[in-house]
Amino acid sequence: MSSKKVVITGGPSTGKTAVIKYLEEKGYACVQELIRSMTATEKNSSDLFTNPIVSVRNPEKFNQQLLDGRIDQYKKAKDSLKQSIFFDRGIPDVHAYMHCFGQGYDEEFEQPCYTFRYDEIFLMPPWKDIYSSDNERFETFEESVRIYEYLKETYTNFGYEVCLVPKESIEKRAQYILDFLNLK
Repeated sequence: MSSKKVVITGGPSTGKTAVIKYLEEKGYACVQELIRSMTATEKNSSDLFTNPIVSVRNPEKFNQQLLDGRIDQYKKAKDSLKQSIFFDRGIPDVHAYMHCFGQGYDEEFEQPCYTFRYDEIFLMPPWKDIYSSDNERFETFEESVRIYEYLKETYTNFGYEVCLVPKESIEKRAQYILDFLNLK
């Protein structure tokens, strides 16, 4: 029996990482977001002013590293003995961000979205009351809303049914996901 691969995604500052951390504290297997550490590294070597996917010196290389990193995370999680594995963002997120920021990609770059499939996709909607920026999050609330729309469209275009997570406390959002998946 292989693990159920579950993506929790959303625009910047929508609460997804807080829910992932909560699930991890409860003993669930979780895969952390890559882009924060990549952004911190890039920030040390260049002037970032918006999402790193467009403001790094070599966006194409950055996007490829991000895609490769997410594929690697997927492969490492594939053989887990846990019933479910929660991913803080999935492979299609790279494409959604690229599309949102006007960057093109070819079929070869798109192929991993068909090869490495997830079982469930949970999307956190924009929520102005909890929105904040920090050293690795540069997007405005309006950009977060736009990114959300691209995430929803991208996952749908790759054949996923997207489940929207209600705006509730971290605990209630996590419980909503666990109930949906029939987990304790």
